[in-house]
Amino acid sequence: QLLKEAGYYTIHVGKAHWGSMGTPGSNPHNLGFMVNIAGHAGGHPQSYLSEEQYGNMPEKSKPQAVPDLEQYFNTGIFLTEALTLEAIKALKNPIDRHEPFYLNMAHYALHTPIMADDRFVQKYYDAGIDSIEAKYASLIEGMDKSLGDIMDFLKKKGIDKNTIIIFMSDNGGLDHHARSSPVNTHNYPLKSGKGSVYEGGIREPMIVKWPGVTKPNIINKNPVIIDDFFPSILEMAGIKQRNIVQKLDGQSFVPYLKNPQLKEADRPLIFHYPNKWTNLRPEENSDVNYLGINYFSAIRYGKWKLLYSMRNQTFELYDLSKDTREDNNLAAQNPAEVKKLATLLGATLKARGAQMPVAKASGKEVPFPDEVVK
Repeated sequence: QLLKEAGYYTIHVGKAHWGSMGTPGSNPHNLGFMVNIAGHAGGHPQSYLSEEQYGNMPEKSKPQAVPDLEQYFNTGIFLTEALTLEAIKALKNPIDRHEPFYLNMAHYALHTPIMADDRFVQKYYDAGIDSIEAKYASLIEGMDKSLGDIMDFLKKKGIDKNTIIIFMSDNGGLDHHARSSPVNTHNYPLKSGKGSVYEGGIREPMIVKWPGVTKPNIINKNPVIIDDFFPSILEMAGIKQRNIVQKLDGQSFVPYLKNPQLKEADRPLIFHYPNKWTNLRPEENSDVNYLGINYFSAIRYGKWKLLYSMRNQTFELYDLSKDTREDNNLAAQNPAEVKKLATLLGATLKARGAQMPVAKASGKEVPFPDEVVK
């Protein structure tokens, strides 16, 4: 909305999933997007296949069916490619008018259902890769091609050197559920995956290409969190007069892009999942008991990371400078650090109005982590 008010042509393509179905927040047009292609409240695509009309089959249509792509039905064009073609079409308008633009390109890939992109999958089958993993790899390659096609289009239009590209996932890769092979292997050496507060669920690569500012092959070790994107993009766009009603939890990472040698001061990064995300149940004496999924909070502060299990009101403490795998729980050896981080985590959650689940046994809210250490 702020970019639109500043004169940007704003485009959303792909998965939105920002609000419950039927609510204003589920419609990208209500959040400042002038163009919305295939974005709605669906959390995943019903189908990636044009032959299945991306889930819009007569008398079989489901709430997760992808909207707006009727022209591609029964064409053999995979969903990822259809979204790419539509994004490039939408970009022509502002580029030809020499207007600034903001494209939020949010592919449905790699979300489940894991379906084969036939343009790429055969070589993975031929290599003897498990069929599910072969399909997963084809989804990755399709998304990779999409980014390449958009970058080629920007170059063809002569604006590639005046366009910032930010590439990031919204979570770590899906782990063993709906995948093949054992738990805690898909994002190795990180533990667990999507939905978890372990590093496999919250640590993912981020790439920024800003011609004239960022240089190729530079690795920046300052941690950022998704909250930081809001002030960063506004600064990149040069928007100084901000009509912002909310308090910002994030901070701009632009200074660290301009000077990769800058070391960010330690600050708490907060992760909070007070909900049941999957039907996976903890199993005694099993790795499944350590997925970090369903009813967990976590805080990272400097080298330390604390996990709080709302189900059990217990803590885990890890030194990420030595143990990114999170194998060595140091909570018992460092009670003072546990208390310090639990107090900070609880205070921050309360300050931000975070919700806690209600325990069925007692009918009461689960205590915040700072209340447990007291």
